[in-house]
Amino acid sequence: MRTHPGANGTAVTEFILLGLVETPGLQPVVFALFLFAYLVTVGGNLSILAAILVEPKLHTPMYFFLGNLSVLDIGCITVTVPSMLGRLLSHKRTVPYAACLSQLFFFHLLVGVDCFLLTAMAYDRFLAICQPLTYSTHMSQMVQRILVAVSWACAFSNALTHTVAISTLNFCGPNVINHFYCDLPQLFQLSCSSTQLNELLLFGVGFMMAGAPVILIVTSYIHVAAAVLRIRSSEGRKKAFSTCGSHLTVVGIFYGTGVFSYMRLGSVEASDKDKGIGILNTVISPMLNPLIYSLRNPDVQGALRRVLMGK
Repeated sequence: MRTHPGANGTAVTEFILLGLVETPGLQPVVFALFLFAYLVTVGGNLSILAAILVEPKLHTPMYFFLGNLSVLDIGCITVTVPSMLGRLLSHKRTVPYAACLSQLFFFHLLVGVDCFLLTAMAYDRFLAICQPLTYSTHMSQMVQRILVAVSWACAFSNALTHTVAISTLNFCGPNVINHFYCDLPQLFQLSCSSTQLNELLLFGVGFMMAGAPVILIVTSYIHVAAAVLRIRSSEGRKKAFSTCGSHLTVVGIFYGTGVFSYMRLGSVEASDKDKGIGILNTVISPMLNPLIYSLRNPDVQGALRRVLMGK
């Protein structure tokens, strides 16, 4: 804590992250598990990227978005897990105030891009199945790049808004965060200032960042389902649904964990549950995405085999 000259209060200059476990005997186990998860996630997503680059069949809009999603998954887990592993090794739990806000900014930036990218992938499936004759025109390379650029711009604005808003709050009391990374709900609990405006901002911007994409995704898949059900052959319906199943699974995991994380604003009594949801959001989801897309797609499987065999 640092005392402000000429002021009666104090300002927190660092936070203490308690991490996942406080029992010393369990910390090596947690370190090994999360190091394994990190290596699997990075390796799996890099493999997906390599497969997309080397396989001509995968040079399509859907896999262009999937490649960007793999980059985001690597970024999301890198923002949170390596710093946690470093604290487990050094047995130092303190995190500087600036580092905490930086982690919050980059985490919300990457998660925000994820929101819009999943929406772009749903729009891609809508065009491919419902409007196949104009698909190449409506989903040209220029359109793909614009969708990705707009996703980054909107996510950057969202992350910067929350970071600036949280920096205006005063932290003058407890500085212990019962979590393994810095995020808005846990910081709200520690603020000496009123967080009412910040919470309203979180819900308002959250609707634009999550609510609007969910509405667009649901609308896209209602049209997709109607179009697929009009296909007479069962083989054709199965093929059409198979291209959407992986995406819907990822959407369900991503938005399901996000709703639990932010709609409750992390009550103190539920902090242990928040840790579990945080693991799902930052570790399990990025680790599962390559498995979900590769296990259900023969083209990706074939490309991965060629990458692993060095062909």
